[in-house]
Amino acid sequence: MESQLPFYALDDAETATVFVDVVLPIPVQGLFTYRIPRNLEGSIQEGMRVIVQFGARKVYAAIVVHVHETPPGKYTAKYILDVLDAAPIVHPEQLDFWKWIAAYYCCTLGEVMDAALPANMKLESETQVLINPESDWERYEVSDNEYVILEALQAKKTLAIGDIAELLQLKTVMPIIKSLYEKGFLLFQEEIADAYRPRKEVYVRPLFNVENKEFMKDLMEKLESAPRQLDLLLMFLKISKGLERITKKELLKAAGAGATSLDGLVNKAVFELYEEEVDRLQYTQVANEIPVLNPEQKNALQEIKENFENKDVALLHGITGSGKTHIYMELIEEAIKAGKQSLFLVPEIALTAQLIQRLRLRFKDEIGIYHSRFNNNERVEIWNKVLTGQYKVVLGARSALFLPYKNLGFIVVDEEHETSYKQFEPAPRYHTRDGAIFYASMVGAKTLLGSATPSFESYFNAQRGKYGLVNLNNRFGDIQMPEIKIANLRDEQKKKLMKSHFSSVLMAEMKATMEGGGQVILFQNRRGYAPMLQCMECGWTPECKNCDISLTYHQNLKQLVCHYCGYHEDLPKKCGKCGNFSMKMLGFGTEKIEDELGIFFPDRKTLRMDQDTTRKKHSFNKIIQALEDGEADILVGTQMVTKGMDFEKVRLVGILSADQLLRHPDFRAMERCFSLISQVSGRAGRRNIRGKVVVQSYSPEHPIFNFILANDYEGFYKTEINDRLFYRYPPFYKLIKLIVRDKEEKKAQEAASWLSNKLKDELGSRVLGAEAPAIGRIRNYYIRQIMVKIERTKTDIDFVKNHIMMEVENFNKTKDYRGVKVAIDVDPY
Repeated sequence: MESQLPFYALDDAETATVFVDVVLPIPVQGLFTYRIPRNLEGSIQEGMRVIVQFGARKVYAAIVVHVHETPPGKYTAKYILDVLDAAPIVHPEQLDFWKWIAAYYCCTLGEVMDAALPANMKLESETQVLINPESDWERYEVSDNEYVILEALQAKKTLAIGDIAELLQLKTVMPIIKSLYEKGFLLFQEEIADAYRPRKEVYVRPLFNVENKEFMKDLMEKLESAPRQLDLLLMFLKISKGLERITKKELLKAAGAGATSLDGLVNKAVFELYEEEVDRLQYTQVANEIPVLNPEQKNALQEIKENFENKDVALLHGITGSGKTHIYMELIEEAIKAGKQSLFLVPEIALTAQLIQRLRLRFKDEIGIYHSRFNNNERVEIWNKVLTGQYKVVLGARSALFLPYKNLGFIVVDEEHETSYKQFEPAPRYHTRDGAIFYASMVGAKTLLGSATPSFESYFNAQRGKYGLVNLNNRFGDIQMPEIKIANLRDEQKKKLMKSHFSSVLMAEMKATMEGGGQVILFQNRRGYAPMLQCMECGWTPECKNCDISLTYHQNLKQLVCHYCGYHEDLPKKCGKCGNFSMKMLGFGTEKIEDELGIFFPDRKTLRMDQDTTRKKHSFNKIIQALEDGEADILVGTQMVTKGMDFEKVRLVGILSADQLLRHPDFRAMERCFSLISQVSGRAGRRNIRGKVVVQSYSPEHPIFNFILANDYEGFYKTEINDRLFYRYPPFYKLIKLIVRDKEEKKAQEAASWLSNKLKDELGSRVLGAEAPAIGRIRNYYIRQIMVKIERTKTDIDFVKNHIMMEVENFNKTKDYRGVKVAIDVDPY
């Protein structure tokens, strides 16, 4: 009997069969092994996208992690269906970084891939496609299969990629879809307006020699019977002088002509139209001078360099307005001169609007921006420019950490204390600052953390000598720190001096500031008009039907809205319980403040910056530009206004409710309160004139205000750090939170208790809970939380993490708790 070769052997047995391990953008543990078909051998590298079938019907674009010759032991490897890339789109260092994120934050590699790649780089069989309404595909030659797809889409409008595969009786149609997509004939349903195609511009060029006077005279005479075409020709001759080329759009606009006139000249062989790819990422240049470092900044720069000689991370602790950004730019420039790329991380998209002006002045077209407000066209374009090294500097928020840097040498994490750097939902629940430090260490880059109020974790590491520590104690230009006044709201109310939510102190300062030509920032960390509506007769409050939270009234919508799930309903005219009409709004948000300022200062323009006013792509820029141009006198906002923005005319900052920050149920409440008040105070008086700050509080005797008045971060840190040690909180202990969710409250409680008891069997008193959080139901899921506190040794942390992962895996296999969701959040703060 003739012996058979194993299934993975080649037909000609002279060459080994080649396999790949791939990661799929799905929340499933592990890599998956596929076999490379003969015709694709030698064309696949790590970091490329390949098309694979997963399960019976689903098809995905996967990333190749490893190419090898070892077949899977437990299943027969399916063949790769096709390759999407000619070269890797992800570097090996990125794949290693993804693995670290997955391991440290206890999530799957697929979840990291899903977060890292722009949406248009991920395709799957359920992706819906439709014909691009702007395309004229009938005029072009297409293949038989392409024609069938386009005809089917004309009849059905949209189809899933999987349905198209069935229609054509093919295992995969993604290469065909990709071809139609790149030709501009198709769009993806998820990003109808944004599906990536290189942006193209139509240009006009003459098919004649302008210097040939005889020809030009003859041409003019011929066009006398077509005056509009003649006008268009004359306009082209006028505006094209000194220009390398002119676009169709520019010519038609300048001539005030229609496309028909231009088409007539094209048909007469006077002009030719041609297309070229252009950069869709264009920025406005500003004419500011590049600042010269003062002696203190020069010393700080030198200290940072010295720290970088033996440390990978340094913390720049500089008070607000001390010129930290100037130092960042010097270090970025040095990295560029050394042939390295730099990453400039900021916590809020709003900050990129101001910073890009300064950075572009210095780094010209070598800098790009990357954040979630860009559409997927732009994200893919930036991805490719970073991949090829065209961008030497990237300014961005969290997601910029995942870009494919070719030769990264330097990372700045500005405002490193900000909670916005932490991703809470969905997985991976990573912290950008910590991820940046690890990624930099992987690729041999240096990391500079900057803040006026460093996180306790970073300052603790600097105090222990793990990070370098450099201080900037004076404002740039020798400007004084703002004068801070605490307005006692108890006294104000007793003396009946309050005007709605404004103390007499704040009102007087606002009036004086604006009369003197200055601008005002008012900070209230709550959006909407009123956070609660209540019946004065029985106490009934309208609540969200999906969440255990009261609804917030939004006056611009005339509706009550849930900020957790988006549920909304009309404002009730009477109590939903007792029928009484005595409904009263309690509390106040940014919308109400804006409304009342229109009453108190009718001749002054007010802008509002919160989540409701900044949903659109360019909304940040418009608000910031309006304030910089003096088009507004007052800016009202949530914590967006606290984060590193620099306005020349802002001379007064008002903090309307400091007590709201103090009473937050969180071990970091004091740290965040100190940070927020200090940061928003730092927006005042950043040019020439000393600024003022008014802090309104019912508890002016609270010890934290003494530290704020003295600008004494170190004294505040020393006081608070002792409590952290006593109560076993970071930076002395690590925290891991497990979130258990189910649509049945009883099942959620039982499941969380079961998991908590299992963890306590091995980890003992390290495990706290299960308990319901402050908001025990969100989006119809009841929530229970388990907190684990771990000693800060690598052995302990690794042991506890492994044990948690094992118990969660066992929990997921338990029949009684099928369908119960468990999420793990490492460093949940």
